[in-house]
Amino acid sequence: MNSIIDKTILFVKETLSGAEAGHDWFHIERVFLNAQHLNETEKGDELVVALAALLHDIADSKFNNGDEEIGPRIAGEFLNSLGLEPSLITHVQQIIKNLSYKASLGKINFHSKELDIVQDADRLDAIGAIGIARAFTYGGYKNRVLYDPEIAPNLHMSKEEYKNSSTPTINHFYEKLLKLKDLMKTESGKKIAAGRHDFMLLYLDHFYKEWQGKI
Repeated sequence: MNSIIDKTILFVKETLSGAEAGHDWFHIERVFLNAQHLNETEKGDELVVALAALLHDIADSKFNNGDEEIGPRIAGEFLNSLGLEPSLITHVQQIIKNLSYKASLGKINFHSKELDIVQDADRLDAIGAIGIARAFTYGGYKNRVLYDPEIAPNLHMSKEEYKNSSTPTINHFYEKLLKLKDLMKTESGKKIAAGRHDFMLLYLDHFYKEWQGKI
């Protein structure tokens, strides 16, 4: 198992070299560590959780012309090269395919304990202090404005609307990040998310005060 994980880490590091900073190896590493931590309590299949966490953003669709099949395909090809069981490979691919927030806006036909664990691990990295940093990193990458008081958040986006959204970064807090606490699946994930959620609320309070020149 350790050899498989080591080979996967090397593959991910090489593949994501030069990736956008919010979706680079360090993001993968944090999700991997989050997933391991959650799995201590949740008791999912260790290898499935580890591989899905490491490969979940191997080819994120938003950096690949919206192609939602490329990530699972590349992950599957790599895992097949390691000679792993087809059922394990399919499980990892299904987790990758159904993991993202935008996937949850569509129809989900797959469920597993391991999906819940890795999804929560990924969502934990989207909130709190690092989540804030990642939001503005991606906003800068897409040249989005920080905030525009004239543009209200769209709180009820369809999957297509979410995929095509280019709203200010602050809107993203309301359109996704502040919703994640209540979407966590695991009990251990819910406990961690609560503190990170409160930190984002505190940040937003300071943001608006500074925007208005009050502090």
